[in-house]
Amino acid sequence: MTRYKFGDHPGWAAFFAGLMLGSPSVRQALNSLQTGDLIVPVPLSAARMESRGFNQAWELASALAKQSGSAGNSDAKLLLRVRDTRPQTELAREARMANVKGAFQVDPLRLTLLTGRRVVLVDDVMTSGASLFAAAAALRQAGAAHITGMVLARTPAS
Repeated sequence: MTRYKFGDHPGWAAFFAGLMLGSPSVRQALNSLQTGDLIVPVPLSAARMESRGFNQAWELASALAKQSGSAGNSDAKLLLRVRDTRPQTELAREARMANVKGAFQVDPLRLTLLTGRRVVLVDDVMTSGASLFAAAAALRQAGAAHITGMVLARTPAS
């Protein structure tokens, strides 16, 4: 997993998506999407994207959409990271929510795409859930009717 995220190996996304689709809850969430519903990755900041070269959550979201044959459309540009934040791994559990509060926003020119839609929000790893919660709050505020969070791995909260 570390090589995938930090070692410039985006090709692992298809394999990991296949593993995720082996979970009945993942399959059910994707199968519930209707035409026009969305599969959205948790975005990276511009600085992190530049240093990493790819967004691992986007690679997963895209692979999940392709492999599942769901009606949902993957969209890497709908949810934006509008503020660079410290890496969550550097922070204690209590500081993580404050770190990502207000860090995400839906593209203002595309707000109408979310009204009444179901969204599957994809990230690679979840520890405290702070990033997923903050991203989901931005989607909800923009009008998403239902949001399902989906992650590849869960790490113990520190």
